Amino acid sequence: MSDITIRTVQTKKDLMKFIRFQWEIYKGNPYWVPPLIMERKKLLDKKKNPFFKEADAEYFLAERDGKIVGRIAAIKNDVHLKYHNDETGFFGFFESINNQEVANALFDAAKKWLQEKGLKHMRGPANPSSNDEYGMLMEGFDDSPRILMPYNPEYFMNLCENYGFKKAKDLYAWKIENEKISKSEKLKRGQEIVRKRYGLKISQLEMKHFDKDLDKFKFVYNKAWAPNWGFVPLSEEQIDEMAKDLKPLVEPSLVLFAEAKGELVGAALVMMDYNEIFKEMNGRLFPFNFIKLYTKKKKITWARILTLGIIPEHQKKGFDAVLYWEILQRAARLGIYRGEASWVLEDNEMMNRGLHLMRAEIYKKYRIWEIDI
Repeated sequence: MSDITIRTVQTKKDLMKFIRFQWEIYKGNPYWVPPLIMERKKLLDKKKNPFFKEADAEYFLAERDGKIVGRIAAIKNDVHLKYHNDETGFFGFFESINNQEVANALFDAAKKWLQEKGLKHMRGPANPSSNDEYGMLMEGFDDSPRILMPYNPEYFMNLCENYGFKKAKDLYAWKIENEKISKSEKLKRGQEIVRKRYGLKISQLEMKHFDKDLDKFKFVYNKAWAPNWGFVPLSEEQIDEMAKDLKPLVEPSLVLFAEAKGELVGAALVMMDYNEIFKEMNGRLFPFNFIKLYTKKKKITWARILTLGIIPEHQKKGFDAVLYWEILQRAARLGIYRGEASWVLEDNEMMNRGLHLMRAEIYKKYRIWEIDI
């Protein structure tokens, strides 16, 4: 008989145990970036996170001999169900010691909860949705994750496969290096031609008009990404909340808008890789660590392209190449010469082809798993 017990998170103390368990899994791992505890508490708070206005979740802890050995969340996302009508629920925030019995007990608990909600498929990991940390790292374990990207031990793959999960979709992270791209005369000339042909103008975020520019980004986001597999539209409140969280970290010159003859046709959100600073904080922003966000900002060496989208009717005109070129130049002015474009669906031919032409390389892969329940 198994000595593993599964229980739900019931108290604030339980939630802290749920959050802090990651420190056990990644003890001594030089690549893991500890999440900010205050950010995790807010993300998991069903009363404060606007995601839960149209979603529900249960958090589970696995214990053996009185010690926590794993955790998982089961998530029912009503917006996803309305949008895709596919009877799919999600698991997320999965962490486990390297023990199949523990992993199975956690997956069973999530599966049972989702079954009771009338769902027939379980997909993940989603923390808690495709608009947050998404996917399980499959390649690239010898490098720290860029900002807002997940990281996990290599053995997680075996725990999922042995349980019966199958691949639903792979996601790519592309590495972009200034040195490789800036030498491309073809790309330089090409993006100049596109600008002239379509009267394309690139502008950046203006902090004094933050709300107005945020509305422009909302417009592009829910139009440009709507056709993507697994896409879930963000509510106004969710985007506002995300913007409030990211605003102190945003570099205005890396939040770009593309207009063709006065019409908004695309946008890009690029973040400096603050994970290079968060790594030193061990999950604590206060009382003194927040100062590092300002004193060490100039030492950041990477940036991440979180989103770069062109409205569907304006795709295949080369606007994306112009945005990439612009990002490259602007990042260089900040002393940043390496970037990650992530994540990109494995079958998003337009994005992958464009990045390949940019002389980028796939340097990390993530997997979304799925199983019938």
